Amino acid sequence: MKNYFKLLRFLRGHVRIFILATVFMLFTAVFEGVQLSMLVPLTDIIFTQKKIVIPNKVPDFVAHFIEQLNNTPPERLLFELLLAFFLLLLVKNFVSFWYGFLMNDVSQRVMRDIRNKLYHTIQHLSLDYFSKKRSGELISRITNDVQVIENAISYGVTDLFRQSFTIVMFIIIALSIYLKVALIVLLLFPFIALPVGQIGRKLRKLSRSTQEKMADINSLLLETITGVKVVKAFCTEEYETQRFKKQNHDYYKIKMKSIKRMLLVSPITEIIGALCGLSIILWLGRQLMRGELSFGVFVLFFGSIMSIISPIKKLGNVNAMTQQALAANDRIYEVLETKPTVVEKNNAVEIPVMRKGIEIKHVTFQYDQESGPVLHDINFNIQVGELVAIVGPTGSGKSTLASLIPRFYDPNKGEVKIDGVNLIEITFKSLRRQIGIVAQETILFNDTVKANIAYGTDSSTQQEVEAATRKAFAHDFIKDMPQGYETILGDRGFRLSGGEKQRITIARAILRNPPILILDEATSQLDSQSEKYVQEALDKLMEGKTVICIAHRLSTIKKAKKIVVLESGRIVGLDAHDNLLRNCPLYRKLYETQFQM
Repeated sequence: MKNYFKLLRFLRGHVRIFILATVFMLFTAVFEGVQLSMLVPLTDIIFTQKKIVIPNKVPDFVAHFIEQLNNTPPERLLFELLLAFFLLLLVKNFVSFWYGFLMNDVSQRVMRDIRNKLYHTIQHLSLDYFSKKRSGELISRITNDVQVIENAISYGVTDLFRQSFTIVMFIIIALSIYLKVALIVLLLFPFIALPVGQIGRKLRKLSRSTQEKMADINSLLLETITGVKVVKAFCTEEYETQRFKKQNHDYYKIKMKSIKRMLLVSPITEIIGALCGLSIILWLGRQLMRGELSFGVFVLFFGSIMSIISPIKKLGNVNAMTQQALAANDRIYEVLETKPTVVEKNNAVEIPVMRKGIEIKHVTFQYDQESGPVLHDINFNIQVGELVAIVGPTGSGKSTLASLIPRFYDPNKGEVKIDGVNLIEITFKSLRRQIGIVAQETILFNDTVKANIAYGTDSSTQQEVEAATRKAFAHDFIKDMPQGYETILGDRGFRLSGGEKQRITIARAILRNPPILILDEATSQLDSQSEKYVQEALDKLMEGKTVICIAHRLSTIKKAKKIVVLESGRIVGLDAHDNLLRNCPLYRKLYETQFQM
């Protein structure tokens, strides 16, 4: 029940529309009851020329109304009934349209809000969360899981209220006609709830498995489509096809288990409904033959009881749909209730442009409790305008160390400071607007060349963008594109070579012109000629700036005033190039094996 209320929590902000739709649903149920009740005078007075006879004692106003009907001439009553039936039909369909429209409006608003909340939450989670979750799984939460909830609200909640109102309406009619018989017959209906409830509980478990399998499929699709070059390069098309077939078949098997249980709801309600109908005919049929009950009243009673069967069947489907939605709801709240590990303090301060430098003091960092520390007791300073290179073997913690400066992660121990202020005391915007990052992995969006270069600096003019691309030696190949700077790059810049992608990301950094630069092997994807040009551009860009450079290229490292040598997350050397060659065995080994290649 707690999870169900969490699901209904999404209706916040749309309660007025929901209540209005509910009122319309109530009127629809009343109109259906009134329309069925019209069969009594139509059958008894008009077709069989008899009086309406009800065995139960009814309220005086009902008895008076029945007496008026019994005394109305059949021809006049036929005209009045047909006119009333048509008018009720018009009103009922008008009301039905609006409750359907309003309920769908509520469901679409809720889906919009859930997707917005999920995306907002995902965008504000810390980077460590994404190291544990697959991208395809997160996409599945926003698409597949939200779709399941949409079905539960647009159809499930609609049917929950409408069918409940309909059941109540026909129960009232049945009890008004023959109290004792109605109570005995209605005792059969709880037998529907027991198997339907068990089916619903099983469906919830199956639905969670179904959604997890769909997340696996989404992850596999994302990996193999974005990595299609690797798949083709290694000729593993058939291997990936077989992997997908297996995932898809597993999804099919679980889905069919769910479908089988959902289909069980219908025969259960049909069988119990048939028992109710047979009981009514057996019991009241005798009274009808003895004249103790008019045929029209019998039809109304029988119709009322049998009209309860279909809503109960639909409520069984609603329960199944709700259980599936609750499973999706759990997965959605797993994301919504995740707290970022790197958060901005409520009283965080804005800092001006860095004037002194960066201090990394006794920093130890590990990604999670299962793995050991990636960095151990790191200590060094970076002065304003200083170029600091970070070198070391693969896996030594170079990129992790650089990621602490824009506060992508917080150290487990120690402090990172700018101008003597701990990063945890600074607002994200005032910190990160001072930092430009050019990474080895180029990230481009499926947008225009100009939009990719001006990303995060929307006020940039065309002239400023072009000036940045000229410095990055990217202007020539951009102007030769079909639409120049308005050319759509495709997903992840699919249309560009590795060197072209890198030059666009460098142009992005040049345009931003931040006082602090983090270059994570920024020229690694370039050919020798392009590297020469881009290195010259970076040299100009780095003038007067503080630069943290992770590099395997000697040309960049030799210019560094300070080189930090890492091994297994520890600093084993911290000095200038010449001194490290004499005093640091690891640096000398890296120099001989890598930097001179």
